[in-house]
Amino acid sequence: MVKAERVRKHFGRVEVLKGVDLEVMPRTVMCVVGPSGSGKSTFLRCINHLEQISGGRLWVDGELVGYRQRGGKLYELKEKEVAQHRRDIGMVFQRFNLFPHMTALGNVVEAPVQVRGANRADARRRGLELLERVGLGERCDMYPSQLSGGQQQRVAIARALAMDPKLMLFDEPTSALDPELVGEVLDVMRGLAEAGMTMIVVTHEMGFAREVGDQLVFMDDGVVVEAGNPRDVINSPQHERTQAFLSKVL
Repeated sequence: MVKAERVRKHFGRVEVLKGVDLEVMPRTVMCVVGPSGSGKSTFLRCINHLEQISGGRLWVDGELVGYRQRGGKLYELKEKEVAQHRRDIGMVFQRFNLFPHMTALGNVVEAPVQVRGANRADARRRGLELLERVGLGERCDMYPSQLSGGQQQRVAIARALAMDPKLMLFDEPTSALDPELVGEVLDVMRGLAEAGMTMIVVTHEMGFAREVGDQLVFMDDGVVVEAGNPRDVINSPQHERTQAFLSKVL
């Protein structure tokens, strides 16, 4: 579903990604861990072209991200073409970014109607189903200010699912939540994994990575330091940098 070859990204003179190679198979969950500033979130944003890569190649479902290749040369896609590809990739951020003037249901319905041209009545029915799926069916008419952080994040997940994505990206989705609210969001993500959704999750929740992840990637200083089965990496890290990191977070 996702293939990265020597992906690089720099902001001015600062190189944030220094040649990332990764593959994510369909219907699997990859968890990405590492210290702040290691490039995790930047790599995630490159996958749906919120950030333009500076070098290498990146594919989602067999299609180059942000570019078209002709005769060995890359040509950047127009923003409209990029937006069409981005519709198939759901992304959930640290902050919920809900529309404050819309109800939970309104937030979920808006993108399918405005971006995919869905019938509003059909989108509403689908939105209600998704809010039920994330445990918020009874709160569909509430506004973000009336919801807890965990509930808002679950609305954000339902909103992303409303576009019927083939891939879901999670950028530390629980880091802005109070500790007692983390579990309700992770439970929704577990359900998505069990249903076969392909997911890349940047997280500090090592228990989730161990239980739900099919692959665990440890990044540091813009590169993949170690990758493998989550239990193997967590229980027996091979690289001393991975060992040092895990000794502080476990």
